[in-house]
Amino acid sequence: MNRIDQIFADLRNTFGGGGKALMPYLTAGDPDIVTTGRLIDAAAEAGAAVCEIGFPFSDPIADGPVIEASMTLALQQGLKVEQVLGMAAAARKRHPRLGMMAMLSYSIVYRWGLQRFMAKVKAAGFDGLILPDLPLEEAPAAAQAIKDQGLVLSMLIAPTSDDDRAARIAGQCSGFVYVLSRAGITGERAELPPQLSQRIEHLRRITKLPLAVGFGVSTAEHVRQVTAAADAAIVGSAVMRRVAEHRSQGPDRVVEDVRKFLSELVKGLERRA
Repeated sequence: MNRIDQIFADLRNTFGGGGKALMPYLTAGDPDIVTTGRLIDAAAEAGAAVCEIGFPFSDPIADGPVIEASMTLALQQGLKVEQVLGMAAAARKRHPRLGMMAMLSYSIVYRWGLQRFMAKVKAAGFDGLILPDLPLEEAPAAAQAIKDQGLVLSMLIAPTSDDDRAARIAGQCSGFVYVLSRAGITGERAELPPQLSQRIEHLRRITKLPLAVGFGVSTAEHVRQVTAAADAAIVGSAVMRRVAEHRSQGPDRVVEDVRKFLSELVKGLERRA
C-alpha cells in the first residue's frame, strides 16, 4: 500500500473515524535546501501527516505573491531538481512514516521524460505527485506511469469545475484529491468561503478518495473549519510567509518559528470521539 493510502486508512481508524491530517507546503530551496530538510523535520515533529514539497518553477501556476517570491529566491540561488531529490531522499531516511508529495509543474516532468522522472521521484522517497497544470487530456498516461511506480497522483478541483469535469479529474487521482477552497491564486485569507462544507459534501458523492483542501487556509480555526468536512487541510502561503519574515535572522529562527506555527495549526485538527 502506498504510504499516502496508509496514512488516510490509519486516520479513518483514529478517533472513531474522525482523524484528520495537516499538510504543510514547503518551497524547496527557501531559504536554502539544507534548511528545507530541517523544515521537513519541524513539520514531522509538529504533527503534520504529509509534507508537500514545491519544486521551484520560473512560471508559477496559481501561486500568490508569497510562494512566487519563494520560488524566485530558490531559482536565483541556482537550485536544481537533483538537489531537491537528494534532500527528499535524506528526509525519507529520517522520517519513514511521513507522507511526502512532490508538487511541481508538469513541464518539469515532461522535460525529464515521464518514465525517467517517475523513477527518480520514487527513488527519492516521494509518495506521489501533485501536478496542478497537468492537462486532463494527458492525465491518463501520466497517471499510469505514476501508478506503475507505486506512487499516487493528486490533481486540483476548482470551485468552477462542474460535476462532469470534477468527476473526470477525480477519476485520474489516487491517494487524495486536492480541492481548492476558492478560485484564483494561493494566499492567506481572513475567512474561508461559507459554502465550502457543502462543496465538500457534494464532492463526496463524486469520489470516494480523501479530500484535502487548500488555498487560503492559514489559521488553526481555518484548519478546524476545513477538517470538519474534509480529510486534510493544506497550508502553504502562511508557512512560507513565516520563512520569508525570518530569513535574515538565520535558519535556526526560521525553523523554530515554522515549528511553532505548525504546532498551533495541528491543534485545529478536528478529532471526534
